[in-house]
Amino acid sequence: MKVIDFRDASCKHCYKCVRNCSVKAISVRNAQAHIITEQCIHCGRCLEVCPQNAKTFSSDMDKVKNYLRQGEKVVISIAPSYLGVLEYKKPGQVVDALLRLGFFEVRETSEGAAYVTREYQRLLSEGKMKNIITTCCPSVNDLVEKYYPSLTSQMAPVVSPMIVHGRLIKKIYGSSVKVVFLGPCIAKKAEAIGDERVEGAVDAILTFDEIVPWLEREGIHIQDCEEKEMGNPSPQVNRLYPVSGGIVKSVLAEACGDTYRMLYVDGLEPCMELFDSMEKDEIEGCFLEVNICEGGCIKGPASHNWNRSFVKGKLNVERQVRGRESAKLETPEVAMEKAFSDRRIPEPVPTEEELTALLRAIGKYTRDDELNCGACGYPDCRAKATAVFQKKAELEMCLPYAVAQAESMSNVVLDMTPNLNFIVDKDFRIKECNKKAQEVLGISREEALERYIFEFLDEDDIAEVLRTRRPIHHKKTDLKPLGIIAVETIVFIEAMESVLVIYQDVTKEEQAKEQRFKLKMETVEMAQEVIDKQMMVAQEIAGLLGETTAETKVTLTKLRDSILFEEEGE
Repeated sequence: MKVIDFRDASCKHCYKCVRNCSVKAISVRNAQAHIITEQCIHCGRCLEVCPQNAKTFSSDMDKVKNYLRQGEKVVISIAPSYLGVLEYKKPGQVVDALLRLGFFEVRETSEGAAYVTREYQRLLSEGKMKNIITTCCPSVNDLVEKYYPSLTSQMAPVVSPMIVHGRLIKKIYGSSVKVVFLGPCIAKKAEAIGDERVEGAVDAILTFDEIVPWLEREGIHIQDCEEKEMGNPSPQVNRLYPVSGGIVKSVLAEACGDTYRMLYVDGLEPCMELFDSMEKDEIEGCFLEVNICEGGCIKGPASHNWNRSFVKGKLNVERQVRGRESAKLETPEVAMEKAFSDRRIPEPVPTEEELTALLRAIGKYTRDDELNCGACGYPDCRAKATAVFQKKAELEMCLPYAVAQAESMSNVVLDMTPNLNFIVDKDFRIKECNKKAQEVLGISREEALERYIFEFLDEDDIAEVLRTRRPIHHKKTDLKPLGIIAVETIVFIEAMESVLVIYQDVTKEEQAKEQRFKLKMETVEMAQEVIDKQMMVAQEIAGLLGETTAETKVTLTKLRDSILFEEEGE
């Protein structure tokens, strides 16, 4: 079941979520981040740090509202972290606010924590386990089962306070009652709904991030509500569960021998460091309270205003915990056991040849090329290449390579152009030039950068643009010192107090144009000669035709007269 994910967002080249995911349960496809559910421990850190606010959360709000509309008996199990998260004058106002939403009863999850405390005390007294890792935090449970499965035998085989409380509520009110857990933790949803080992204990999950806006929409202000009692007996010291060391304090409320040393660890990285040590057999005989969230559950990712000081929240919780003794359990017994197992997802590992090929694909041919900058989100280049092999990352995620590629492409374009390109500063010093310019000037780049443009070309146009900052576009000019004709473009670069000078060599074009013009003129002259000759021939022909016509006329006339004369003589 996918509890959290990212909606499509403009996260190209960001990778902040990957950098902040210590277990690397995020894949990037087509520059879009996605959570790998099977590897996720639901700590919510990626959603907290996402600058695009692109998180999506599978909410049970509609389900809960539907329960209420249908008249179901719905009981809230509220995490004790509400004491350090919600705004109230007296804690009982929170109870009244929730009852006004239509819930049948409000009970503290700490009531279930009292049962868990008793189980922990039993395990401590038995002294059979090498170490005892608390199993109240579902993210810790996921972390051990998925990434440190060799330690599952050291996990307390006990359900979390939320699960035992859900079972307890159904014992008290009947199996038809709907149990809704309210707290600061998104991992609780994955535990309650997605873990078949505890299926049916809790029907829906709401977070403080969801309940506060709901109260506001209904016009319910906690600080204006009446003070009402919880539906459960006081859980006493077990209300300390959501703060650092709270479980240890609850367990120590009753004598449990000195077989184990007590230690509590908060934060994902410290927890991973602890488990690394445990895998190396460096720790033994310890009762280990572990929480993924720094400061405990009051800093959960869905604890409304999660970025507030955890110290303030801890003080608020501790101020409300009047009793430090263990709770008296007079309620029904419920199933407490939970078996933990190896849930590691095996991933393909590239061979050295495959890894080398991937590294070379991003320009890393030697160890010196592996910068290990971490910009991609992975600790080093080889870890990132491995992620690419596992289809969790993309080659393009290597930012130094991407920048180098972009610069390289720019240089290729600059050097391959047939134009002469210069960057000239306000003192007319050549700051950059491309290969074509070096070739025409007959000097190397290093030498060119020590010379001035006026040593090679007339600088009047350059001086004009430097003075006016107005560009010159497509001006034909004769670069006589270089023996070429060029189309000149000069643009002022404000950030550099310099100009970009581009000379497009059009010498061949101009020569061809001149040849074409010469050819045209020769053709015109030839045509004129032909016309003149034709005129002369025409005139000569006309003269000849005129003479022969006259002679013919005279001859014919004589012939006619002679014929007529003969006729008359007869």
